[in-house]
Amino acid sequence: MDRRKRSIRRFLMAEGYCVKCKAKKEIADAVEEIMKNGRRAIKGRCPTCGVVMFKILGGKAVPPPAPDSPAGTPPAAAAPSEPPSPEPSATS
Repeated sequence: MDRRKRSIRRFLMAEGYCVKCKAKKEIADAVEEIMKNGRRAIKGRCPTCGVVMFKILGGKAVPPPAPDSPAGTPPAAAAPSEPPSPEPSATS
């Protein structure tokens, strides 16, 4: 399933404002999208005039965890490339 577009299942009655009809209407053919800034939005059409309607939803979308490392585990620290140099002894 594409992360940028996925069909809406829990937003069956998504309502938005149509700028052409100047009224709140139910969004027809609604699709949930993830915008470039990570926020979720619903995009669809006005059932009366057919103009594209767009509604920004609250909150940011949570990215899925990386498959290489389990969630909550910090990456391993890199080993130093050179061993530390010995300090000169202070014998006088």
